[in-house]
Amino acid sequence: MKTVTLDVRSPSDAMEDFTQAWRTDKPQRSAHISFATPELLWKVLTEKRWELLKALRGAGPVSIREAARRVGRDVKAVHGDVTALLNAGVLDRTEDGRIVFPFEAIKVEFLLRAA
Repeated sequence: MKTVTLDVRSPSDAMEDFTQAWRTDKPQRSAHISFATPELLWKVLTEKRWELLKALRGAGPVSIREAARRVGRDVKAVHGDVTALLNAGVLDRTEDGRIVFPFEAIKVEFLLRAA
């Protein structure tokens, strides 16, 4: 199963993992997209965007208009959400301009510690 993990890590920690994978030449079992803070994660992964991802899982490449139809929302609003998810690396764009959710699962993880 191709899983993407959305996590909260400092940029330096994320870079360390990248460097380690580069040095060892070992492929990672899953893709990682890291956010510097939980607030940034929730800013990108809003409730509406989560609904959009659920609608796109397993759908293959679709147009933004089709994505909007699947979630019952305005095309312009969905376009803004798609742009944010493309910029975050959660969605991909095909050569013909359609969008695709290239994973089978999403795992979200972060730790909230006592101060």
